[in-house]
Amino acid sequence: MNDSQSEPALDSTSAETDSAPTSARLRILWSFARPYLSALLVALLLGLLTSAMVLASPLVTEWVLETLAVGGSLRDPILILLGLLVLGAAVGWFQWVLLGRLAEDIVYDARRRMTLRYLGSRVFDLLRHSPGELVTRTTSDTVLLNQAASSSIIGLINGTVTLIGSLLLMAWLDLPLLLATLGAVALVFVCFAVLMPRIAKAEEKAQAALAGLGTEVEGTVRAVKTVKSSSAESARYDAVMIHAAESRRQSMKSVRTQAAAWTISGGAMDLAIIVVLGFGAYRVSLGEMGVPTLVAFLLYVWGLMGPMMELTQNLTTLQSGLAAAGRIAQIEKLPAEDSALEVTVTGQADDSLRRAEERLVVGGPSATPVGATQHEAASGTPVVELRDVTARYAEGAEPAVVGIDLQVPRRGHVALVGSSGAGKTTVLNLMLRFLEPANGQLRLHGMPYEQLTHAQVRRAFAYVEQETPVVPGTIRQNLLFTNPQASAEDIEAVLERLQLAQKIQSLPDGLDTPLTETNVSGGQRQRIALARALLARPEVLLLDEATAQVDGITEAAIQQTIAEVATVGAVVTIAHRLSTVLDADEILLMDGGQIVDRGSHVDLMGSSGLYRELVAALRIETQAR
Repeated sequence: MNDSQSEPALDSTSAETDSAPTSARLRILWSFARPYLSALLVALLLGLLTSAMVLASPLVTEWVLETLAVGGSLRDPILILLGLLVLGAAVGWFQWVLLGRLAEDIVYDARRRMTLRYLGSRVFDLLRHSPGELVTRTTSDTVLLNQAASSSIIGLINGTVTLIGSLLLMAWLDLPLLLATLGAVALVFVCFAVLMPRIAKAEEKAQAALAGLGTEVEGTVRAVKTVKSSSAESARYDAVMIHAAESRRQSMKSVRTQAAAWTISGGAMDLAIIVVLGFGAYRVSLGEMGVPTLVAFLLYVWGLMGPMMELTQNLTTLQSGLAAAGRIAQIEKLPAEDSALEVTVTGQADDSLRRAEERLVVGGPSATPVGATQHEAASGTPVVELRDVTARYAEGAEPAVVGIDLQVPRRGHVALVGSSGAGKTTVLNLMLRFLEPANGQLRLHGMPYEQLTHAQVRRAFAYVEQETPVVPGTIRQNLLFTNPQASAEDIEAVLERLQLAQKIQSLPDGLDTPLTETNVSGGQRQRIALARALLARPEVLLLDEATAQVDGITEAAIQQTIAEVATVGAVVTIAHRLSTVLDADEILLMDGGQIVDRGSHVDLMGSSGLYRELVAALRIETQAR
């Protein structure tokens, strides 16, 4: 019997259609680019220098042709062309390296910012997004964002400067030919104005479809044993390919829109070259301009192809980045547990990130545990207390628990029992401050939770989840996850107590073996999680069905361990195998989100029909030991 029914149904929001306005997206882009403003300015100057050399080349070419026509020396113009070539290559290399480093820095900052948001967010607000979606936003979206916040900005400025400079020099060479060229340029800008918003919308839908695909693949791989044991490979393949086809369909919409922009831009410039060539040849035949001028003008028109294509490409990249920024903005809206963890898109982004990192450092000032004073300990102040607490998982939803009154003494074993959906796990979620109460109050050592940070509250607890998820890393890293300062002797003693020492010694690298779902069993993972909790030496040990996947001999060892811990600290357990809690100092019977009875096993067997039904259903030995 699990308590999952008391928690909300967590739906993926990968298909969210509400997106941030363009102004908010631009602020997000600026927040990532602002810390690197000096690097952007240097890259811009290098780009402008490159553009200047590009603009100078046709004029030098005209000089070469005019010198050739009068039989002069070609040494100086040729040397200048070679100099422009070498200098342009050097400047271009430095700009390329600078923009590459800038792009990687922006990706790193974006991923750091999103990871801080994930770790600092309220638990159930974060879990409403599927893991696959969150992974996509941290990987794919940040790459799109970095391109828009770095190279596309510089490219747009460079392309615009080159375009304007080319048009001015073309006007200086021959104004009538320029007027003939402007029609093509105007057509390109109309194309941009019409198609760019469509590209942004198409990119946003494509990224959302990609997140849906990631969610489907992640869920299928996670449940691969169930899939194979059910011979459901074909069904899961079809489900994944539906999302893959949707991702392809949305991406193709973006590709077709971008192809239209590129085709119109390229066609307009080709038309401009034909017009200039025909009209220019006509003017040469009339003696209104010379051949060197026509050649130089044609070089400028051909040169326009570069900045026009650059503008098209960078505007497309910018639209993709804005779409990614809109999706990142949805993550930025996740409410943080503590106000100091808010990482906003305004103000000094670096300062916000630094403060957020400081708050997440284990053992930092804000994580100082709250201990009981000697007076509180002597007066019997509970370590944790719930006073008339009502809580729900979503606004407007039915309460998961109602009017809970609970005191956890500084020493002893308190057990929560009841049918599935009774609210047992919700009580632990409230203690750990994963969930905030709608009414009532929680206290730690007599201090209201609202006067403490989340880190201060959680430093009093160690928690063993029913599902015992694998934390990436070695077995040693998992054991030291909560208390990195635990000694080798402590580790060895805990492993012996939980009958894990022999198993770990048999692994190829012992404690340094990577922990996976294949090299240890479910019961062994559960015991590793319990060992991690014991090494933390918490004031309150929270166990959510700690013996669900272990054999009878191991269960007895765990029960003995719980009894020993309860003599020096507090233990709160959720048990669906009631044999685990027969010796609890107090058993709280829950039903319908309320505590309906409490007492020892013997007391409840005599006073509660519901408790007797639970005992009978599980067919356990009812005689107190």
